[in-house]
Amino acid sequence: MQTTRQWQIDAVGPERQLTIGERRLEPVSGNRILVRTEAVSLNFRDRLVLESGMGLPLQFPFVPASDMAGVVEAVGSEVSRFKPGDRVISTFSPDWIDGRGLGDARTPPYKTRGGFYPGVLSQYTVLSAEWYSRAPDTLDAAQASTLPCAGLTAWFALIERGGLKAGDKVLVQGTGGVALFGLQIAKAHGAEVFITSGSAEKLERAVALGADHAINRHEGDWVEQLYQLTGGYGADHVLEIVGGPHLGQALKAVAINGRISVIGVFEGFEVSGPAGPLLLKAPVVQGISVGHRRALEDLVRAIDQTGLKPVIDKRYAFDEFPEALDHLYRGPFGKVVVEF
Repeated sequence: MQTTRQWQIDAVGPERQLTIGERRLEPVSGNRILVRTEAVSLNFRDRLVLESGMGLPLQFPFVPASDMAGVVEAVGSEVSRFKPGDRVISTFSPDWIDGRGLGDARTPPYKTRGGFYPGVLSQYTVLSAEWYSRAPDTLDAAQASTLPCAGLTAWFALIERGGLKAGDKVLVQGTGGVALFGLQIAKAHGAEVFITSGSAEKLERAVALGADHAINRHEGDWVEQLYQLTGGYGADHVLEIVGGPHLGQALKAVAINGRISVIGVFEGFEVSGPAGPLLLKAPVVQGISVGHRRALEDLVRAIDQTGLKPVIDKRYAFDEFPEALDHLYRGPFGKVVVEF
């Protein structure tokens, strides 16, 4: 039987050891496909899983990361969605095809790649064909690997759930993967984009990417700067990527009857904010847990139609995964990718 090399850990925590291991692959049969991985993009969530496990039932040795692009090498007898040679990308929540999320009020869904299910930092995988979508024709493997989590999160917040319209004002916080996808998707739909960062250099790069207004949060009250730029109107859409008590700032920034998409947890999992603007502005506050496969397929079509190119800060080789992880910790401009 064929074997594959993979990055893995035997325990979580700050002292965990990343090693390259080897395992046997299952036979390709039924609805399964053999995929050769070409690139894996990293997310902040990957760091949280490695450090704490996030309360998930990890199976050791555990393979990290959720987002990949690759090529189909072989298909089982029941497969109709793909053929050998097709370029594919992973789905973050493989069981969520369309419609409302899975699970129930007592047990919300969190059965994702690189967590409940093994991750993608493996040279080959044999899995259900339903766990993949076609890759865009206009992107290389590294670029395509950034879509399943970061790209889809921004798309789900602004388009699938947000109903973004041309002329809407969109506030993007920071310059990480989700933020820059939010900027690019919003601009592709004719929105006016405001972006915040504590780095003048990153703000300059964001403006070059298409942002209409750059707000340096180290140069005074960034919400007041937003008010001044919008004549007191605020933002129709706020991508709330910071988390924790920072939701209070998003409630100040959002326009009346606007929308706040709660995405990030950089400042903690317990979000909080004042009731006043929540009641008086009556915004929609929506949690975004990435999205389903159908929306990912919509995003792929939109990318091929618009020519959107994901922002990759740096590409690393397979053996350089620890260095790529260090880069992720430092706060990249866009995405960090491991190529195989």
